[in-house]
Amino acid sequence: MKKMKFAATLAVAIVVMFGACKKDDTRVTGTSANPMVIPVQSTNQAMVSMAGASTLAVLAGSAISSTGATNITGDMGLSPGTSVGGFPPGILVGTQHVNDAIATQAKLDLTAAYNDAAGRTCTDIVTLSGNIGGLTLTPGLYKSTSSLAISSGDLTFNANGNASAVFIIQIASTLTTTSGRKVFLTGGALASNIFWQVGSSATFGTTSVFKGTVMAMQSVTFNTGSSLTGRALARTGAVVMAGNTIVNQ
Repeated sequence: MKKMKFAATLAVAIVVMFGACKKDDTRVTGTSANPMVIPVQSTNQAMVSMAGASTLAVLAGSAISSTGATNITGDMGLSPGTSVGGFPPGILVGTQHVNDAIATQAKLDLTAAYNDAAGRTCTDIVTLSGNIGGLTLTPGLYKSTSSLAISSGDLTFNANGNASAVFIIQIASTLTTTSGRKVFLTGGALASNIFWQVGSSATFGTTSVFKGTVMAMQSVTFNTGSSLTGRALARTGAVVMAGNTIVNQ
């Protein structure tokens, strides 16, 4: 009898951490064809307060630029930079704040929110690495010690019926999505309760669909036709757009 050969594609390794010194070395993998649901964490994360940054769909440190028919629903802020380009033809359904009191306070509040998210810890934190496409994340705290990508499948957030459930993803380096990849919300999950703390920059591939508040230390770049339900917030660098739809929600 011939032995069957199975081809396996490694999408991501996940290690569930139990305390500071003890960990389970079990690795769970997922693919777009066979998504895996990560075990439910017992620790409920509190909301990350965005305070004065809560009304901003886009906030940048050095510059904001757009080409094409970008459409932003929510306020837009820039501090301490002064360069805003592409509006019009881009459409802002909200108020633009450039180096005014609101933009300045929003940057301070973004820094506080970023530090809050980055400093979170718990006994059942889940460590992510590499490509997280094809996975389903349940409420809790997630950590990557390098970069994360959504590149070989879509990502799902499942709140398990709790509309107040909070998801926090700590990323030491970059966050990227490849063209056409999507983030889905199920089980009552809300984009407003998902927080991405990005240690460097975030880049969204062409026509990709993303959800949550993205807090990047450096820059946020949207390639043509990508969209975001949430907030694009860059602490020191630019937010660059190209015919995108961004809705603060």
